[in-house]
Amino acid sequence: MSANVASCDDAHRPHLTRAIGFRLEPDQRQLTVFLAQSTSAAVLADLRANGRIAVVFSEPSTHRTLQVKGAEVFIAPALADDLAALHAYWQAFTEEIGTLGFAPRVARTMLSYPLEDIVGVRFAPQTGFDQTPGPRAGEVLASGAS
Repeated sequence: MSANVASCDDAHRPHLTRAIGFRLEPDQRQLTVFLAQSTSAAVLADLRANGRIAVVFSEPSTHRTLQVKGAEVFIAPALADDLAALHAYWQAFTEEIGTLGFAPRVARTMLSYPLEDIVGVRFAPQTGFDQTPGPRAGEVLASGAS
């Protein structure tokens, strides 16, 4: 699974960054996406200013893609307790792109950042969309759909 985070500033200019991990929170109502501050400055500035977030989750081998949108983000430094979620994502991403012929070093290059550079952005998704290429692209997901 690959994840990207989008935002926009007050002039509606879009910004995009790669998530370097994510986690469904125990309440199953909130998501946390992990971002590297060093590569996500514009997105983080937008999120702090207006709280609006869109996250796209895509499976590279099939192009199955979902988008979720939310607001009212909470941003906090990543902690050692977050490493399990980060490592699980890194392993899954490495395996996923490995099926497409990419060496593990590609995933390491894309996702490896020191813990002190990582922040978690927690939010409650409000809407979801099927973004898989094809006739259903753009359709709103039914509540509870996956």
